[in-house]
Amino acid sequence: MVLNTNKAAVLSAGVIGYSFALKAALGGYEVWAQNRSETSKEQTIARTEESLRSLRDNHVLDTAASDAAFRRIHFTTSLEEACTDAGYIQECSSENYAVKQALMGEVERYAPIDTVIASSTSGLLMTEIARYALHPERMIVGHPWNPPHLIPLIELVGGEKTEVWALERGKRFYTDIGMEPVILKKEVPGFIANRLQIALYRECAHLVMNGVCSVEDVDRALTFGPGIRWGIMGQNLIYELGGGDGGVEGLVHHIGPSFALWLRDMADFKAFPEEWGAIAEAGVQDELKNRSEAIGNDRRSLAAYRDRMLIELLRLHGKL
Repeated sequence: MVLNTNKAAVLSAGVIGYSFALKAALGGYEVWAQNRSETSKEQTIARTEESLRSLRDNHVLDTAASDAAFRRIHFTTSLEEACTDAGYIQECSSENYAVKQALMGEVERYAPIDTVIASSTSGLLMTEIARYALHPERMIVGHPWNPPHLIPLIELVGGEKTEVWALERGKRFYTDIGMEPVILKKEVPGFIANRLQIALYRECAHLVMNGVCSVEDVDRALTFGPGIRWGIMGQNLIYELGGGDGGVEGLVHHIGPSFALWLRDMADFKAFPEEWGAIAEAGVQDELKNRSEAIGNDRRSLAAYRDRMLIELLRLHGKL
């Protein structure tokens, strides 16, 4: 079976998948965005059109570039059509081992033997996803952040039988379409960024539920404190600057005793309290009441605001 290096396939092109397909199309690839039903295919088309409209409104693309990107996306309900001769395949199905294992089996019926098959998962392990695969050596995790057409990070993880060439080819593909790949040296649940995120979110819940602050204030503290710095550089580089002449090592030694005090007082629970979801939702609804439409006061306007801010930040980083 012939491999077409300019053809990419995105399978189960829902909320994450449509954005992946758009990112690959913007990177110059011909992309087959596959859905299982006509209804979900129409939703994918609508989401793609809406995101392209946002990119035009924010002066990222002109009409000609937007139209060209849309023409490079081929919407289909046929798995065979999407996978046949594809040079790269990204599956974005449900976060469920059985679903992904079954889909991998279907994909292998049509994909060229040397095509990398990447799985978009928030924390499942490739060793288990590829357990029943005929060629697990070419299967990797390609974990994006939502929305992938704007957020550059992509985490690559191999399974026990993944070969190095598959990870390297994945790295080249994602770099080629303007993403920032990181390759994990071993499998861990949740990978890098989600583990950092959930550790922080645990402390957010702890602070609110202990009466230290409101949901709104914990969000404000993050946004206008560390969040601003994190949008520029990582925590180790921030501490390198914070440590003065001693760098990060000097800072850790100097503030280490305070770190220890904070850590002893922080949350260490292994599951979120059952009532936290309702508390968080109520807090978010109160928070939205204090926001204008310009900065997002419902889910739709909040997403639009997020995208505008991401675009401006990416411009500062030279990524747009």
